Amino acid sequence: MKNLLIAGLILTLAGCGGGDRFKMTDRGASSNTSSIPRSAPRATGPISTACLTSDRKARSRPLCRCIQAVADQTLTSSQQRRAVKFYSDPHLAQQIRQSDRNSDEVFWDAYVEYGRRASATCS
Repeated sequence: MKNLLIAGLILTLAGCGGGDRFKMTDRGASSNTSSIPRSAPRATGPISTACLTSDRKARSRPLCRCIQAVADQTLTSSQQRRAVKFYSDPHLAQQIRQSDRNSDEVFWDAYVEYGRRASATCS
């Protein structure tokens, strides 16, 4: 169950919710049917870049910028660089979560809080 939760958290944060949350309108512009609020924060940075370069269908510039803005509020720059590695190596998240190292536990607590806030703010 924990593995499923972790995988879901990583996919959510990566803008990887799957399905077709975004569809083309008759004008050819992309619109989000689940609608990221216009008031959602937007930023660019390492997480936004990793999100945009991921191969997931549900990624979008507004979603990736929103999760970056939440990361800016929740994670230090070194924690963000560490979290970016999850995009290319999701198993790394599992290793960090299960680690007994104090630094990994501190990072994981911050990352979980980031995930909670990003889910509440950007979905």
